[in-house]
Amino acid sequence: MTVRSRRFLPALLLAALLAGCAGQAAREAHPPIIFVHGSGDSAAVWYPTLWRFESNGWPRQRLFAPDLPYPTQRDDDRKPQDGRSSAAENMANLAAEIERVRKVTGADKVVLVGLSRGGLPIRDFVRNGGAGRVSHAVLGGTPNHGVWSGDFLPGNEFNGAGPFLTALNSPQGPEGLEVTPGVAFMTLRSDNYDKYAQPDGRWVGQPKMQTNVSFDGPALKGAQNVVLPGLDHREVALHATAFVPAYRFVTGQSPARSVIVPETSLVLDGRITGYRGNDATNLPLPGASIEIFETVAQTGERIGPAVHAKTVGNDGQWGPFHAKHGMQYEFVIRADGFAITHIYRPPFARSSALLHMRPARIADAEKDAGSIVTMTRPRGYFGVGRDAMTLDGKNPPGLPPGVAGLSVSKLKLDESAARSVAAELNGERIVARSWPVKENHAVFAEFHH
Repeated sequence: MTVRSRRFLPALLLAALLAGCAGQAAREAHPPIIFVHGSGDSAAVWYPTLWRFESNGWPRQRLFAPDLPYPTQRDDDRKPQDGRSSAAENMANLAAEIERVRKVTGADKVVLVGLSRGGLPIRDFVRNGGAGRVSHAVLGGTPNHGVWSGDFLPGNEFNGAGPFLTALNSPQGPEGLEVTPGVAFMTLRSDNYDKYAQPDGRWVGQPKMQTNVSFDGPALKGAQNVVLPGLDHREVALHATAFVPAYRFVTGQSPARSVIVPETSLVLDGRITGYRGNDATNLPLPGASIEIFETVAQTGERIGPAVHAKTVGNDGQWGPFHAKHGMQYEFVIRADGFAITHIYRPPFARSSALLHMRPARIADAEKDAGSIVTMTRPRGYFGVGRDAMTLDGKNPPGLPPGVAGLSVSKLKLDESAARSVAAELNGERIVARSWPVKENHAVFAEFHH
């Protein structure tokens, strides 16, 4: 070794040490976050939230959103039900994901964020031995004291008087807390606009039933309980307004922005999943196929041939697909036993591997229509009087007044000839094309936010 190389060695070691310290500091500043979806949902509900974290400097590789295979709860949690999961199975799946993430990232602790039912396995895991592996838990719209509390479906996971929630809410520690000491808990709830925190059971098909649940049912003794006025059941976890207190709770400081910062290069991917009976699953649907078309934003018409096509394998993955900035796309899914499903989506701001999709079925009562165009909002509900919205220039059909509780509005057209159908929601506009029901086509205009 030369004198000169010996002289530079301490500087190189110092640089390596400083780089290692900087990397460690970055990891500590950005703990891994696991986002847990709700009943009937998939990880796809979270991608705009992940985009907001990324837009504030959070590394993509430290943001995780698993798919629970059977996302819908059983009628009776103690009795097996095909295509549905128990509370214990949900918690076991989450526990496995937590251990996987800890191994991948090297982190001792993770942050957990849950939407609706997704908050219950978080609480279950933390309470039953997992507290040492979790630093923060954020629960948005979680029915912590039940959607109802009484004799209706006594064994159901959502019954506040049932065995699962009774055990989960039993007092902990000398102060009788409903949260596990050692983990910081936050709940996010609406003021009075959450369909599952209402005095009557209209939204569970029991309009005359008193639920014995109040508007503050999602709040927990010992948590930081935050009220987000006017937001619906999903929005209290997924809306940009909900992102701000959640970010502040986890980091101790406000986010630099709640808007999504666009990326220069877009790569999209996801899975095609199906159903078990009438219940949605997050299991791959091998053999399904996808085509993606660029469309004219003003008319929904295709610009040319498919820009991406694939028949999915056992993993269900339909990508990767390199998308264009500012381009509206039509996604066409074909699978045996389902309608040919056309999904029109507005332009994408960032890359995501969470763009999961399911083909649709046409109900018997709808087969007399010329065409059906469905306006859908997976990350919230349509609020009559709250939201500015139209479908084909009119008020979207089938939406009741009062508390927002439906995320789909179906327009039945008499004619089967193709034409443009515009859907608008709070300043966002999607133009779809109608397709004939008699040829087994279903059409969706899907809003991102």
